[in-house]
Amino acid sequence: MDKIKTYCWLFCINVFISAFTFGGGYVVIPMIKKYYVEEKQLFDEDELMNIAAIAQSSPGAIAINMSALAGYRVAGWQGLIISCIAAILPPLVILSIVSAIYSLIRDNRIISALLKGMEAGVAALIVDLIIDMYALIIKEKQLFYTLLVPIAFILNYVFHMNVAMIIIGALVLCVIRFQLYKGRVQS
Repeated sequence: MDKIKTYCWLFCINVFISAFTFGGGYVVIPMIKKYYVEEKQLFDEDELMNIAAIAQSSPGAIAINMSALAGYRVAGWQGLIISCIAAILPPLVILSIVSAIYSLIRDNRIISALLKGMEAGVAALIVDLIIDMYALIIKEKQLFYTLLVPIAFILNYVFHMNVAMIIIGALVLCVIRFQLYKGRVQS
């Protein structure tokens, strides 16, 4: 009976998260944090950040990957399948409805205003997520990682450097740093 309760909770919470988070995969992270980490304490923030890292480096939509990985963490393969299906259903239904009535809502000023309001909410959620993630980086007390974030921001925002080049550069720096650290530990 306890497994059935867990499966039902996973299905309902993932349908809820998927239905009410607009703006992409990163908006899902604060919602998963709220329900999985803070309310149910199924895993901690560090594990959530690991799940987020895996989700964004895996092929597919980050939101669905996050739901699937969180479901797997809670209830194994069954949780993964239930969470994945639950995360896919709301967008599938919403997009089907929008496609069916697109010509009616295309030029509607109320719908346009509603979508603009959602953009502001999504921006606020993403800023909140960035602050939370950066707080975890600062908590590590490693100057290299603490400085990497603002440097990446400055390179992109001020110098208009391509994000892909910044990511590749950060990756190279991290690999070099790891190799140097590994060499010191082995000595």
